[in-house]
Amino acid sequence: MANWAAIGSVILPNAGGWANGLYFAGQIRKEGGKAWYDDLKKPSWNPPKWVFGPAWTVLYSGMDDAVLPLSLYGAQLALNWAWTPIFFGLKDLKLAFIEISVLSGAAIATTVSFYCVSRNAGALMLPYLGWLAYASSLSYYIWKNNGDKKE
Repeated sequence: MANWAAIGSVILPNAGGWANGLYFAGQIRKEGGKAWYDDLKKPSWNPPKWVFGPAWTVLYSGMDDAVLPLSLYGAQLALNWAWTPIFFGLKDLKLAFIEISVLSGAAIATTVSFYCVSRNAGALMLPYLGWLAYASSLSYYIWKNNGDKKE
């Protein structure tokens, strides 16, 4: 018999990321198949594009093993989903950096609240916080080195 709670707890957190990925995969292409993102100046430590989907899928799926304070978790999840349309849809690099900064604060608050419920739940958020720090620094670098480049 299927464990629907377990299945839903993996699918729901990833649904927004998967939807953004599917939607923006077609939206960010220019004539000739080159993506807008490819033309941005990025740091040498920027990962290949293929890394982002698997990284977020693993991170979101790992968060569920904790007892979640749903309001904070839901808020940071919504903020996480909002970054992609701001960055790739609006191509607003400054707003994307501001948004990911707010997201990072919400994720830190979520982590602290998880830790208060369960040390393991708080610990499961640490890779996510690490990734957010990395993604925030990428977002900042790209904003500062590309200004308001829209296309």
